[in-house]
Amino acid sequence: MTLEGKVALVTGASRGIGEYVAKELAAAGAAVAVAARSEEVTDPRLPGTIHTVAAAIRAAGGKATGVRIDMRDPESITAAVARTVEEFGRLDIVVNNAAILVPGSIESIQTRHIELIWQVDLRGPILLMREAIPHIRAAGGGQIINVSSRAGVFPGPGPYPEGQGGGGPFYGMIKAGLERLSQSLAMDLQRDRIAVNVLSPQGRIRTPGNVFAQNSRENPNLDFEPADKMGKAARWICEQQPPSFTGHILFDEDLCREKGL
Repeated sequence: MTLEGKVALVTGASRGIGEYVAKELAAAGAAVAVAARSEEVTDPRLPGTIHTVAAAIRAAGGKATGVRIDMRDPESITAAVARTVEEFGRLDIVVNNAAILVPGSIESIQTRHIELIWQVDLRGPILLMREAIPHIRAAGGGQIINVSSRAGVFPGPGPYPEGQGGGGPFYGMIKAGLERLSQSLAMDLQRDRIAVNVLSPQGRIRTPGNVFAQNSRENPNLDFEPADKMGKAARWICEQQPPSFTGHILFDEDLCREKGL
């Protein structure tokens, strides 16, 4: 399926995985709403904004606009979808990429961090899908991609090697929930020709957000890893005809290798 004439909204798209996905979908012909909170650079460890990414897409011959979205704020989510439809006339593709990882063990985590990860990583995607689905249905169907992580894979029964739980239990909990929700929605929405799939990095990608906590604000290392395989894999998924390809939990390197991307 060609992406010419399609419209995509990609969250967390001011840098990292979201930026690569937005640029790849634009290169395939989609108009892209580059959605995130960042409208200006306030920390040298986090270069890039929704406007710089949108400008880069336009400079390469694509169509894009920066759309501010705060995944903690239901009103901001509603406004971002409305802005996208107002700007481009329709909505065919949603990529839920924005996410955060919070520190701490079950005993040390702060209540505000529990609220933060739930609101950004799960409630936000739920609300965005709820707002977007009527528009995708009106467009005749389309694609939803929820970005997950290997952290969402169940580790199985113990006992476990020391240190195996690195990364914290909360991110994995949220991502496992997002994956389960995605497959339920895939079943519910296939009659509307809306596909719902999950895409994860095979391993760690050293994006600005991924290495933020380890990076020096005074002397930041800006030698980040490209998320090109996530971009190529997302494009391939969006080019499949819904609902013939739906309900999959996929990993970028596996998919790129299997499809020769």
